This record gives sequence, structure tokens and C-alpha cells, in this order.
Amino acid sequence: MGGLIPESFIEELLGRLDIVEIIERHVPLKRAGKEYQACCPFHDEKTPSFTVSPQKQFYHCFGCGAHGSAIGFLMNYEGLEFPDAVEELARHAGLTVPREGGGSSRPRVADAMYEILDTACGFYQEQLREHEVARDYLKSRGLSGEIACDYGIGFAPPGWDNLVGRIGTDAARQALLDRAGMLSKGKKGWYDKFRERIMFPIHDRRGRVIAFGGRAISDNGPKYLNSPETPLFHKGRELYGLHQARKSAPKLDRIIVVEGYMDVVALAQFGFSSSVATLGTAVTGDQVELMFRAADEVVFCFDGDRAGRKAAWRAVESTLPRLREGRQARFLFLPEGEDPDSMVRNEGEDRFAQRLETAQPLSEFFFRHFTTGVDMDSLDGRARLVELARPELQKLPEGVYRDMMMERLEKLAQHRFETPAPRQPELRQTRQAGRASGQMQRTPLRLALAHLVQNPGLTSRLPVRPVLPECDVQGMDIFREVVDFCDKHPNMTTAQLLELWRDHPAQPHLRTLATWPLEGEAGHQVQEFRDALTSLELQWTEARIEKMPRRLADLGPEDKRMLLDLQQRRQALRRTLAGDSDSE
Repeated sequence: MGGLIPESFIEELLGRLDIVEIIERHVPLKRAGKEYQACCPFHDEKTPSFTVSPQKQFYHCFGCGAHGSAIGFLMNYEGLEFPDAVEELARHAGLTVPREGGGSSRPRVADAMYEILDTACGFYQEQLREHEVARDYLKSRGLSGEIACDYGIGFAPPGWDNLVGRIGTDAARQALLDRAGMLSKGKKGWYDKFRERIMFPIHDRRGRVIAFGGRAISDNGPKYLNSPETPLFHKGRELYGLHQARKSAPKLDRIIVVEGYMDVVALAQFGFSSSVATLGTAVTGDQVELMFRAADEVVFCFDGDRAGRKAAWRAVESTLPRLREGRQARFLFLPEGEDPDSMVRNEGEDRFAQRLETAQPLSEFFFRHFTTGVDMDSLDGRARLVELARPELQKLPEGVYRDMMMERLEKLAQHRFETPAPRQPELRQTRQAGRASGQMQRTPLRLALAHLVQNPGLTSRLPVRPVLPECDVQGMDIFREVVDFCDKHPNMTTAQLLELWRDHPAQPHLRTLATWPLEGEAGHQVQEFRDALTSLELQWTEARIEKMPRRLADLGPEDKRMLLDLQQRRQALRRTLAGDSDSE
């Protein structure tokens, strides 16, 4: 594989990732049998032809032909180069990308940005210790020194150039600070973006500082100021406090979602350490996916006023497509004028815990949202309910929860919906069309290789080697190489195999075979692989017979014995393909 990223790391990275999870961050997927499907993000279509296979860890569009691994998807969807796609996925998986070779290459810009943001975080913490006014503010809000330390809270002092003067000591470092979102530029040059603010560092899932949120302690400027979007920080993909929440356990019982930094740290101080906050935006689908990866239950905590309920409904819209079985979302609405910070301090830990336990299930909030605005006593009102609610419920992944939500809507509407036609036949038709339009003929070798690429574990389950040593059918060298490769990499997925063969001349051919539709259950596909190998050996045997002289008189004793062996072998192979279990 090209570049300086070791092949072993690519294999490990793809082994840790779930391509369904990665693609769902960008494209809403629906289950279709053992796979997932959607309208292709790479071309316009009305009927879904874009499929994602959890088994292969591979996506393929039967319409436009786009296909690949999670790495390939990010390259196509976000326009990233291969190393950048690997870096992004590694960040998602909490891994550090190693580099081969010990040359004197310059450190990557991203690494330099992480370093300078960490230095800025240290500077702000130092300033907090030196400025009594900032410490007094935190004390007035009831924060302890311990919790401030746990979350790395600091202080940006008054003045225009404290940070740039301390850290931006040359043009290169000033450019880094600017790229990291820490500086602004005026007529007289660079100046600090954050001034006279309590500073809350925002960490990625690996604990690296990627941005800051600043809370003003005076009336000068906006109350809250966040870092702008940078190469390291995308506010719709991050959650404040998630790194600290996951320190206790990789899988939490519950995630509490609040709106402000102070809410997170106050709840943590009272024992609710699994609290996170959005970063000045409505809840996004990426953030919801992050929450559910951390915990099976998410409680959204909002103000009970109109703005809070509007924010809650946006959270519902982002949550619905991600409510797979086993996941639960609930909503806690606080009295008007209160926030989690004030509530937990006024009521105490036990009372706030009771509120969490009685939070409203998403299903209840969902139907109350729609029934409040319609006349449920009239036919027109109930029809309006269906018109509004049914499209939203169709965003739910297929499964028991979606069925039960639809049944609830039917009871409220007093109307039985027609059962929608299954979408699987459409997918099957698309596959048949793909098969019909395929450019490569299905030879035994190609079919065997297609099965092997799509299920590399077959090498450990089937005796393929008797076919290999002497067979000289064109392309057999590639098949042998793939078999040997799969033997050395047990439990390989299709995506891993293809990424590790990225620079191999046969890779385009293997990618095409990876998209061949192979119908039937696993057992049937195993038998089809056996038959393909048998057909391959039969093809080779018949070719050897064809090359021998036609007349027996032209054959010596040794050649006659060889011809007889080949003819007997051909007969046995034909019986095997015909299903005669006594062929041997």
C-alpha cells in the first residue's frame, strides 16, 4: 500500500469500525434484509440502489457503480485524500495513525494544531490561578476547584494580545493559532479572539483539545463565544464533556444532554458525570450517534418554555433515524426560568435524579407534539395527524419500535393503514439489472474469486488447495495470491482485503467482483463456491484432455495412463456437479 501508513494499521482500523455507523453519519440508511439501503448520495435517484453490507463492511451502488470501504466512502463523500480519510476515521475510532520510516519529515499541520491548542489550554489554566476575579466568579457559581481542574477550565485575561504575545512568538505560530480559531486580525495585526472570559476547553474523543468555549464575566461582548469551525473542530460532530463522561466507562448507562457548559460541569459536580452539551447548535444526527455509541439511553434536558420545546423537537428529528432497537430517548423539561445548573443546586442530587427517572419517553413527546395542534374529535383533525406524523415515523429504522409507533398512530387516528409493499423486491430487481448489465462473463474462476473476495474466510473452511498447484487457467495466479493472503489474515472482511490491495494491479478487478450479486444464504454460497472450484478443475481437466493426441496409437503407455486418469477425473467432477454424492 502506498504512503507511510502501515498496512497493519489499515487492517486494524477497518476491523474496529462499523461502516454502517460511518455512512449513517451522512446518509440515512434503512435495513433491507441483511443489508442496509438508501438513495445513493453520489447521484440522483428515486428508488434506492445504494446498499451497505455489515458483513463485508462494503458499500455499493447498483445505479452508478460507486463502491468501497469506509475509507473510500469518506474519500468520495467528503473529497478527502486517502491519508486524510484514514486520519478522520482513526479520530472517530480513537486511534493514532502511526507512520512508517524515521525520516526528518516535518510534523503534520494537524499535529501542530493539537500541540498549540494544548499550550493555549495550559496558558488559560495558568491565568485562572493568577486572576482572583475569575476564581471568584467560579466560586459564585458554586464550582469547586476540583471540578474546574477535571474539565480543564481556565481564564482568558483582559487585553488584546495576551495569548498571541505568549504563544504566537513568530509568524508560523501566529498562523497556526489563526487556523486553530484562536486569533482575529485587525488593522494593527493579530489579536486574541477570547478576552476576559472563563474558558472551557472542548476535547475530542481521544482527549485532545480541539476548540474552546468562552463565557464572559462582564457585559462586554456576547455572553458565550465559541471557536469557529476549523480543520480539527466541527461543532455539529462534537459534544462538550463527552471525553470526561467516558472516562468512567466506555459504555455508560445514560447520557444527559444539556445546553450549556456550566450545566455540564455543575451536574458533574453533583455526581451526574455522564452529562454533555451541544455546542451552540441544534442537536445533529452526528451528535445523536455519538450519544448512542456511549449509552443506550439518552435524556435530553431542555427548558420548558417555547424555545426549549422547539429545540427538543429538533432533537427528535435528529434522533428518529437512529432509534434502532435497544436505544431509548427521553425528554426532561424544566420549569420556566430554570436550567440544570440551578435545578440541581436548588433541589439537590436526589430530587434531580427523580426528575431524570420520570423523564418523558420520546414516543409520548412525539404524539403529544402533534395531537396538541389538531382536533382529535374530528375526522379532519385525525387525518391531519396522520398527514403530519406518518412521514416522521417513516424515518425510524425498520423493526419492532417502528411497528409499535405506527400502531399507536393508527389507534389515535382510528384508521388502519394499508401495509406498504416491501422494498426488497425492488432491490432484487436492481441486482438482476446489475447482473444483466455486468461486463464480465461469469467464468468458474471469476465466480470462485468473487466468493473469496466477498467472504475471505472461505479459505479456512474449504479444501481449495488441490485445485491450485498445477492449474494454469488464465488468472489462476491472482486466485492463488488471494488465497495465500486470506490464509495469513484470518477474519478478514471484504473492505480490509480491498484496502490492503489498494495498489495491486488486480485491485480494480477485485473491486468489480466484490460487487457481484451472490444470492442465497451462507450455506448456499459455500456450496456455490465449491461448485465453482469443481467447475474450474473440470475446465482445466478438459483443456488437458484436448491437448492430448486424438489417436490412441499416438500415445505411449505413460500418456495412455494419464489420459485414462483425466477421463475418470472428468467423469467424477461431472457427477459432483450433478449432485451425485457417490461420485467419489
